[in-house]
Amino acid sequence: MPVADSGTIDLGGRPVHRLGYGAMRLTGPGIWGPPRDHDEAIRVLRRSVELGVTFIDTADSYGPYVAEDLIRAALHDGTGYGDVVIATKGGLTRTGPDVWPPLGRKEYLRQCILMSMRRLGVDQIDLWQLHRIDARTPRDEQFAEIKSFLDEGLARQIGLSEVDVEDVQAAQAAGIPVASVQNRYNLGDRRAEKLLDFCTEQGIAFIPWAPVDAGSLAQPGGPLDKVAANHPGATTGQLALAWLLRRSPVIVPIPGTSSVAHLEENLGAADITLTDEEFQALSDAV
Repeated sequence: MPVADSGTIDLGGRPVHRLGYGAMRLTGPGIWGPPRDHDEAIRVLRRSVELGVTFIDTADSYGPYVAEDLIRAALHDGTGYGDVVIATKGGLTRTGPDVWPPLGRKEYLRQCILMSMRRLGVDQIDLWQLHRIDARTPRDEQFAEIKSFLDEGLARQIGLSEVDVEDVQAAQAAGIPVASVQNRYNLGDRRAEKLLDFCTEQGIAFIPWAPVDAGSLAQPGGPLDKVAANHPGATTGQLALAWLLRRSPVIVPIPGTSSVAHLEENLGAADITLTDEEFQALSDAV
């Protein structure tokens, strides 16, 4: 299971393998409460690292707090996480299952990062990401507070989630060297194409969420199914991930799961090489 074959990307002087793991699905239904199987959640996290994953993405709102607690229980060695970069996010509140109201007041954002540090057991967050820009709070006020996290050493790197090119440029103008963006992007949903091209030009890591959700393209007889015929044993999900890895050198897919078997299946995408013709056929499919 050569996860290293997915390539590497530099995040603040720390190289990580480009095929990572997203911890959202470790929680209960509605991303609310503890997992159905706590021991399996721990096994998933440990197995991901055994297979070469060096980038794990989470958020304080997953559970809430549950995913961060699980990561610490599974992977913290008493001093930290070794070569594994743990990225987390803040800026959303949770008022129930599947409910995610943004809150961008500076006091709340500071609470988010400080509590994530405490739960993860670290003195500095490797990559802290603003989960959403809160429309009720001036964007520049949110960016000013986030920049202070860098200035004070609370975060090594800063990222943004669900933004556009202008948002990233505004953050850069505010003095934030944006290290990553995290937007929905996959083979079937490419609304963030312009942002991805901007990130590729700038060398900013692009972390697509819902990376294997290819929609109708994954249906029997569809484009992914046709390409799968050339790769015995490969799943359409693996091929969707392989397409993302080929699409841009800054893409860092983070497929999530609560099952070790599904984890191993997803990470097998690193061993798939699409031909030029296959890549182009999938690129033209949407």
